[in-house]
Amino acid sequence: MTTALDAITAFLDDLQERRFAIGTRRLRGRYLTEYLEHALNTEGTPANLTAAQLMELPRAHAWLQDAAAGRTRARNTLHGPTAPSADATNRSRIITYNLLAAYLRTPWRLEVPPNTTGEHLDPAEAQRVLHTLAVRRSNTANPATSTRTAALAALVVATGRSVAELAHLDLPDLQLDRTPPRVLLHDGPVELDAPTVRIVRRWLRQRAGITAALEGTDPGYLWIPTKIGRPRSGPDTPPPGARRAAIRTLHAAHRTTVLDILGTPLRPGALRTPG
Repeated sequence: MTTALDAITAFLDDLQERRFAIGTRRLRGRYLTEYLEHALNTEGTPANLTAAQLMELPRAHAWLQDAAAGRTRARNTLHGPTAPSADATNRSRIITYNLLAAYLRTPWRLEVPPNTTGEHLDPAEAQRVLHTLAVRRSNTANPATSTRTAALAALVVATGRSVAELAHLDLPDLQLDRTPPRVLLHDGPVELDAPTVRIVRRWLRQRAGITAALEGTDPGYLWIPTKIGRPRSGPDTPPPGARRAAIRTLHAAHRTTVLDILGTPLRPGALRTPG
């Protein structure tokens, strides 16, 4: 019989082999480790817990109940160490359980509650949003802005970083031709999955078309304006590729593009892995 620990390890290895984003794998691993520890610390649980025993519904319900009450929390929060868990976090726990159950082909599934807060999307939901942003075009934004918004959103999901943290990236920070591809952040490299690389490359092609009009050397900013800004008094406004896109510009483009394509507002932070 497969042990619970071996089953979780095999599941996470399968996610890695399928090139799931590192943030997704980290989140699934964190919740499944929490689930296993909760089960093993429950009175009456056998020390050699099998995968099938771990997935029994009473065990899952007990875990989710304690997690919702904050009793499985491993670190403090602004609201204290025993603060109730956020609804979005519990949705991710349930989705993680269902994914492991499907991988193990056990018969039990948990009902996934609707996401009413939009506080955080589960990684699977975030990937669906990214796919929509990548394949559809906004009716209000130009194609380059839509592509830039999708690429930035993809890096938010892949790295778990905010727009403000990613806004200062330069072209050399992207290492897409190495194996595995990665992006260099201030605290070290983060691997990128294949869908993210495809979306970012699409932006790089759009960016190259914009910077081709520059006279002189490309300054190498990853995120640049896609059109000339409004005229202001003083010196002439520089062409788009000669300056870095402002953080407020990236946020504004995300708001308008996402609202037009998805029909609902969605802040960039909702795409990040919670916790």
